[in-house]
Amino acid sequence: MSSAPITTEAPRVCLVAITKHGAAQAARLAADLPEADICTSAKFSAVFAEASNTVRAYDGALRDEIGPLFAGYDQIIFFVSLGAVVRLIAPHLRSKDEDPGIIVVDDAGQYVIPVLSGHVGGANEWSERVADLLGAAPVLTTASDVGRTIPVDILGRHLGWKVEAPKINITRVSAHVVNGEPIAFVQEAGSPDWWTRPTPLPDNIHRFARFDDVPLDRYAALLWVTHADVTAERWDALTERLVVYRPPQDNAA
Repeated sequence: MSSAPITTEAPRVCLVAITKHGAAQAARLAADLPEADICTSAKFSAVFAEASNTVRAYDGALRDEIGPLFAGYDQIIFFVSLGAVVRLIAPHLRSKDEDPGIIVVDDAGQYVIPVLSGHVGGANEWSERVADLLGAAPVLTTASDVGRTIPVDILGRHLGWKVEAPKINITRVSAHVVNGEPIAFVQEAGSPDWWTRPTPLPDNIHRFARFDDVPLDRYAALLWVTHADVTAERWDALTERLVVYRPPQDNAA
């Protein structure tokens, strides 16, 4: 089984700008994110003269900065065109569990686009935050966010829950959730404050207090929040239909 890491430290954030207008937008954002670093072309470094942020002004090509940026930051916010960012980051991609969140803001500061690691890497959440600070529109394309439903791979992460399931289960169950198929949500442990969206829980998600109360033949998939042992026989019986969440023991319901 695999578990997504839980990050409790503040994310390391870097704003990257290579044009005059992009630098101006980055400077606006930097004022609201004093903890963020700035990476910019040397010829635009004067734009950040009054910023309290740490500024790295480079003289070479931006492509030479991407490796260190990937190694040094959790969220990288590019004030660079989307196509250019895709080409720049492509050689550095590893996996959604390792890559930083990548966000693109257009030169006019109108749109904020999470490009990479939207869920596990936190780029979706950060895009909404950046959009709010800039008065821009976040452009989310992740199905669970667009549909305002359960993000299976990171559910309860803010509460310290760890996901336990084969990757194929997470993929299959995520598809069932976003396609609106009937889903059983069984909570036997953990905080009840796991639903954080402002919209109601979708109608296809049905809550249960105990696993034994679920009529298994009626549901395409099960999300089970529990401290109980899950036997190999149970995993086999629910092949590709079960995802288990493990809350911290001190948060038991």
